[in-house]
Amino acid sequence: MPPLKKIHFEISERKLLLRLFDVLTVVGALYVVGLLFKFDYFSISKANFYWTIVLGLYLNILGTVFEMYNLQTASNQYQVIKSILLTSSTTVLFFLLTPIFTPVLPSNRLQIIYFFLAITLALFGWRIFYQSFLASHRFLKRVVMVCDKNQLEELVMSLVKVDPHYKILGFVNTDSKGEIVSDLPDIENIEIPKLNEFIKKNAISEIVIASQKTDGITVDLYNDLLILLEKGFVIREYTQVYETITQRIPVQYVDRDFYRYFPFSRSNHNKLYLLLVRLLEIIVSLFGIAIGLYLLPFIYVANFIGNKGSLIYIQERVGKNGKVFKIYKFRTMVKNAETDKAVFATQNDRRITAFGKFLRKSRIDEFPQFINVLKGDMAVIGPRPERPFFVEQIASQMPFYQTRHVIKPGLTGWAQVNYSYGDSIKDSLIKLQYDLYYIKHRSVFLDINITIKTISTILFYRGQ
Repeated sequence: MPPLKKIHFEISERKLLLRLFDVLTVVGALYVVGLLFKFDYFSISKANFYWTIVLGLYLNILGTVFEMYNLQTASNQYQVIKSILLTSSTTVLFFLLTPIFTPVLPSNRLQIIYFFLAITLALFGWRIFYQSFLASHRFLKRVVMVCDKNQLEELVMSLVKVDPHYKILGFVNTDSKGEIVSDLPDIENIEIPKLNEFIKKNAISEIVIASQKTDGITVDLYNDLLILLEKGFVIREYTQVYETITQRIPVQYVDRDFYRYFPFSRSNHNKLYLLLVRLLEIIVSLFGIAIGLYLLPFIYVANFIGNKGSLIYIQERVGKNGKVFKIYKFRTMVKNAETDKAVFATQNDRRITAFGKFLRKSRIDEFPQFINVLKGDMAVIGPRPERPFFVEQIASQMPFYQTRHVIKPGLTGWAQVNYSYGDSIKDSLIKLQYDLYYIKHRSVFLDINITIKTISTILFYRGQ
């Protein structure tokens, strides 16, 4: 029998709790309002049970758009208030405007106020409870790290930055040549003979092996880990933990024979999935081109005044299998923005015009790329296409960078919705980690997730 461990919630479990209790508290609040007031717009019965299902779907989908299920947002009091107000308002609006799936509009407008207040106050009450209790330090996941001392800080920061509830309390130093001294005062150095005692005393839930030196795992340490494994303790390899928590592939911690065991998603070769995706891409691109043509007169006039130059900007980018193609964009920079050589666009780049900033933030500058999607050069979802100069430069420093070219580049992607603007090689590494995660886990559900997050990015004006 392993010693009693303290309860903790994984990231997926916390997100599931948030989604489930958002719906349960809202439905419960509407039921109570129906009992206390003359509120008959939303009545819960067997005859109209599907109203509850539709309401739950609206809450979850719109809550995702307005970041209700982002754990950093859920733990921040100010941000969650903003998300709740946006989610409840749009949920009520959608519910009222879809009478085929929802009740007929009420004749008494007071019913709408009851409906809105019940949803909003229910979400407020539940989320205050979540922040005060479930998101508190009572439910930390306590971990011991087995790694080299000089790697400790980087390894710890990579995980804790994403999940503040993932608490590394101690580490076993596997560098036989290094001194057993930690640069992080909150993380205790553990000698191998005292490992069992430390685990029992601190109610450790998980042991993570991060050492890249096989000689650092001594016979004594291996035997102790084996005994702990037999007792039921969870022992995991660092790259697996990193991928699960950050939803990125930790290419900096794997060997150069990465290709040998990189498990590409089956969706990359699933003909039915690829056919369905291509049909949707054609529909979306035609719809996008239609919107672009509608906006074109306004953009043309604004470009003439604000940009003073050509409207369309054509540039070479690297596509699937390294094939170079010409990408189309609405121009956002001044004329002759690059005189000597290609350079990264920075977040506050002086070359970007005032109107260009608006186009970038709203993502309108990318509407001409729907032509690339229709032609088959690009997909709607995939890694962002990079310029040949930068591909060559980055690939010389990152041995796995070319892996992102096994699928078509996209208008939006996992890196774009999870990471802010990148203007350096270091940023390119992080975006590469996200791109490889998408290639590895590519699926319909991940595509839907990216689509919803892209809508959120546009609504919150976070374009790059």
